[in-house]
Amino acid sequence: MLLRAPASWSPFAVAAVAMVVLAALDLAGAYAAKEAVLRRSPAFAAFGITLFVLLFWVFASSLQYAELAPVTFGWIVVLQVGVVLLDRFHYGQPVPRGHWAAIVLIIAAQAYLLLAPTGAPPTTADPPAERTTVLAGRHRA
Repeated sequence: MLLRAPASWSPFAVAAVAMVVLAALDLAGAYAAKEAVLRRSPAFAAFGITLFVLLFWVFASSLQYAELAPVTFGWIVVLQVGVVLLDRFHYGQPVPRGHWAAIVLIIAAQAYLLLAPTGAPPTTADPPAERTTVLAGRHRA
């Protein structure tokens, strides 16, 4: 019962749409949660719960088409910027330039950790690693 993307969409397009939709649902859910607390509103709380359930349904659906790491990274980047903008424009919290610089630095560090190569993949010319198995209490190489 997962969502299906149109067959004509590329996996990249599905991943990009998923990132934006996930961030929007997460941001709307965070807004609903904050408003539920500020107004002591069960209706906002229920709306927030519904948004977060929908968020995980969309997330699970997106993994049919795209890898976990890039989708999650894009979602979090858009969400982080969205939360700062929501605080700035809706709740009137000032955001100094130093905070924006820190946001850019953190996002760059996250991108590096996620997207940087971790090492050269093994080639077919490399000899296979020696394996040891245990058969009836005796070791064989």
